Amino acid sequence: MKQLTMSLLLDYYGALLTPKQREYFDLYYNQDFSLAEIAQQEGISRQGVHDSIVRTEAILRNMEDATGCVARERALEASLSEIREAAQLLLEQDNPSIRQQAQRILSAADRL
Repeated sequence: MKQLTMSLLLDYYGALLTPKQREYFDLYYNQDFSLAEIAQQEGISRQGVHDSIVRTEAILRNMEDATGCVARERALEASLSEIREAAQLLLEQDNPSIRQQAQRILSAADRL
């Protein structure tokens, strides 16, 4: 779960990081490199990579705390899922007018 959260935070706020922070973070969280592998590839110590990743995590969490973009995105996705499920049930009704309205709901949800 932490890996997914960190990847989402990187997607949202990665532009605020230095190129090296982005690179180390991407290698660690998205490409599943170990600290030792990153250190060897970059020619720095394992501790240096670790410190950079810890600082980057803090930066990304602070940005999320300040803006809440990822939390809002997750809440929106959950709500859209509920809306789609309810509209699918309405599509099963015999009344053509209800089915038409359900289709409009689904179309609007898809545009979000």
